[in-house]
Amino acid sequence: MALQPTANLLNFLGFVVWGDLGELTIYKSKRKKMVVLFKTYPHKPPSELQLERRATWSTAATAWNDLTPTQRQQWDLAARRASLCMHGFNLWMHWQITGDQTAIETLERQTHTTLLAA
Repeated sequence: MALQPTANLLNFLGFVVWGDLGELTIYKSKRKKMVVLFKTYPHKPPSELQLERRATWSTAATAWNDLTPTQRQQWDLAARRASLCMHGFNLWMHWQITGDQTAIETLERQTHTTLLAA
């Protein structure tokens, strides 16, 4: 059940409210109206495929955290130099999930960065 908040809810403090807040989920609709819903919870456990996908993403994120700060800076630099609409973390995750080695090698050549250790 959606709640209809007042138009000036927290606007007087300059807050932009969205996401989960306690037992509520808040977002703006396509028509720019604030929508507030009570948080819902799953009725059944995740499937094996969901667990597998979550583990894949978790492993990729952990691998990013294991990189040195210099290596992370190189991924950020490559994304910036290539004018990609993403940060180095997103580029790393794309590579980890897709395994597209050729694209990363091309990106290294075009941006004059070293992303993959030889």
